[in-house]
Amino acid sequence: MTDIKEKDSNRYLIRFIFAMAVFGTIGIFRRFIPLDSGLLAMIRGFIGCAFILVFLAVRGTPFSFVHFHGKWWILVISGAIMGFNWITLFEAYNYTSIATASLCYYMAPVFLIIVSPILFKERITLKKAVCVIAAFAGMILVSGILGEGVGMNDLRGVIFGLVSAVLYAAVISISKLVSDVDPYEKTALQLFSAAVAVIPYLLIKGVFTEPSLASAFTPLTILMLAVVCLFHTGFTYLLYFGAVDKLKLQQVAIFSYVDPVVSIILSQFILHEDMGVTGIIGAVLILGAAIVSEL
Repeated sequence: MTDIKEKDSNRYLIRFIFAMAVFGTIGIFRRFIPLDSGLLAMIRGFIGCAFILVFLAVRGTPFSFVHFHGKWWILVISGAIMGFNWITLFEAYNYTSIATASLCYYMAPVFLIIVSPILFKERITLKKAVCVIAAFAGMILVSGILGEGVGMNDLRGVIFGLVSAVLYAAVISISKLVSDVDPYEKTALQLFSAAVAVIPYLLIKGVFTEPSLASAFTPLTILMLAVVCLFHTGFTYLLYFGAVDKLKLQQVAIFSYVDPVVSIILSQFILHEDMGVTGIIGAVLILGAAIVSEL
């Protein structure tokens, strides 16, 4: 019986690690999609939601607002924040290296530690305080502001990445208020809300009326969109949420960092985006602080 449980646990862990590794590749695909970040977020939300709704129907548990026990509006808010979380992350990928953008994004756990005394009445221990300081030191090194010749684009990318981290921390905090809902239904509603929320932003920006919009949808763009929406979002979200509830919290906390590690590796070896010695030290400080704080 114990062997069966261990095999099940290992299977779910492999699924989770695979999902996080896939998430770590999204920055590469973003580089080959010449669309506005808001438009990409909208398309990703609608198609990802449709994918999960089909899965729920095939599973025999179709989506229903009854299952939300009146808490659907909380997920709508978190989904709207998720939409702008995606926009800022995609913009970070546009302006700076994928490694730097990913590391900025994974400052989210550090921001959660900072606000935890206010939101969750959790005490900040000495260990967590040291981790916060180490992570911020690492962030300074990764950003390159202490070095010479750091470009304005890189600084914009860092700012977008940090804003994305704050928004992601907000999504996590709000989602904690709805823990008694099927994770797939919860995600479907959040994805749909994310897509709808960015539409006013796109209208104000005039993205839908840009003359070059139609010509941007080349076969390569459509293929990359399909991968990001169906594989990175729909399929991989199913793997992620199907595994996360079956694993120990410590496993989830530690192996979540497969995502930025994969991003850093791909950034170095595929796009040849050199982080430099200070960047590598900063990456170690950020990832190490985040992992230690969650142990």
